[in-house]
Amino acid sequence: MIALDFSEQIAALRATFEDIRAVIGQERLVAEIADLSEQASAPDLWDDTENAQKVTSALSHRQSELEKLETTEQRLDDLEVLVEMANDGDDQESADEAQAELKALQKMMDTLEVQTLLDGEYDPRPAVITIRAGAGGVDAADFAEMLLRMYLRYAEKHGMSATVMDTSYAEEAGIKSATFEIDAPYAFGTLSVEAGTHRLVRMSPFGAAGKRQTSFAAVEVIPLMEETESIDIPENDIRVDVFRSSGPGGQSVNTTDSAVRLTHIPTGTVVSMQNEKSQIQNRAAAMRVLQSRLLLLQKEAENAKKKELAGTITASWGDQIRSYVLAPYQMVKDLRSEHEVNNPSNVFDGDLDGFISAGIRWRKRDDD
Repeated sequence: MIALDFSEQIAALRATFEDIRAVIGQERLVAEIADLSEQASAPDLWDDTENAQKVTSALSHRQSELEKLETTEQRLDDLEVLVEMANDGDDQESADEAQAELKALQKMMDTLEVQTLLDGEYDPRPAVITIRAGAGGVDAADFAEMLLRMYLRYAEKHGMSATVMDTSYAEEAGIKSATFEIDAPYAFGTLSVEAGTHRLVRMSPFGAAGKRQTSFAAVEVIPLMEETESIDIPENDIRVDVFRSSGPGGQSVNTTDSAVRLTHIPTGTVVSMQNEKSQIQNRAAAMRVLQSRLLLLQKEAENAKKKELAGTITASWGDQIRSYVLAPYQMVKDLRSEHEVNNPSNVFDGDLDGFISAGIRWRKRDDD
């Protein structure tokens, strides 16, 4: 005889959900969606392309947030029905499904609850992430490419829009660096805890057999600023270099000089872009990222928060935030929150929820 009793767990989940709904503001979301929908339906919307993109992007983000709330509430209702079906019909299949759904809902609730902790000025923004190979030679370049795939898989699993904007390939294997944008609600707030130096320990596939290799990669995460917040950059402060886009090993994938590299001379900030098909598009995309970086630096300086928001990432010993150990044992451990798992393959396949959740909670405790 099946006698499931999830009443306490479901009551706790509902209480947590109501708190989350109040913090996120479901009524406010509904009102904002109505307003943005009206703007999006205007016949002259696309007369101003930049504004149209801003409106449609904001509408998509708000709808995504609302959908998460509505889906979670519906699944809570469905769980109660599943429990009732299992008990009334002595149905083991429904009982197993209810057990699995309870665990899934607890995970969903944890993710939603973490979002309520993202109250920083830039947290709701899209994120621009740059990965750079550090110390460790070809292993570091290979590690940087592993991290790139890890974040792209994370974005894919969460339905986040991810666009690789620039990739610089290493000679033997892997990448020297890569820059990509993740456009989703709270992408910066969520992924900003990934910024820092990542360390890999493994049996090197490139070196002598039986010898462990330690390599490093740096991850930079910045918020993508709104167009209206862009700062003016004098033309004389920018050096523009154009070159052909290339693939692994330097193989040309473009017969024209469409890739663009912008260097902000006063700060030494460099942004490369080769994702778009034309030089004009790449230059516009690179300028937006450059303005985002410079605006963030400016605001950090004004608020004396440079170390807090960006810090110095050297991609070497002494400042790593996370270790990925593949030999002599299997473990991934975050050195700030102490969160660890014993399945690196899942982590490299984008299973980062536990680390991100623990990182956000750790940061909130540290701020308090």
